[in-house]
Amino acid sequence: MPMLDVYIPDGALRADAEAALVNRLTEILIRNEGFDPADPATRSVSWLWLHRPTAVHVGGAPADAPRYKVVASVPEGQLDEDGRRSVIAEVTEAILDAEQGAWPRDASRVWVFPTPIPEGHWGGRGDITPLASILARLTDGDSERARALARQRIAVSRDERARLP
Repeated sequence: MPMLDVYIPDGALRADAEAALVNRLTEILIRNEGFDPADPATRSVSWLWLHRPTAVHVGGAPADAPRYKVVASVPEGQLDEDGRRSVIAEVTEAILDAEQGAWPRDASRVWVFPTPIPEGHWGGRGDITPLASILARLTDGDSERARALARQRIAVSRDERARLP
């Protein structure tokens, strides 16, 4: 159940390329979270907000080519280090592909921030949604397996953070 904030400068992409990109970004996040991108129920809780900056500046001056920013908010434990690395690489490639050669292919113009939302802070429908509730779909509703998987994923996430300098 990813939540995406995607910043695409006004006029940077053709309308059809942008529409295809929005779909591709949604599928990238759903797949990297371990769910089926074709599942209508999963897609219904995968939201993307498109932000349209009218100007982007680099070093205090207008940018010479479009710059993009993607903030992917996911429940803590949904993306381990490999998952974050994959999301960053795939999102970057998807954006550069969407430009369809209109600009030099330069990954330094794309910034991607997979952002974990701490357990107990993911809220929707007026309440907190724990990771185990989200993962119940992966375990065919087996709540004990979902809780165990959530504990494991959160432990891995916290262990990775503890190892950072």
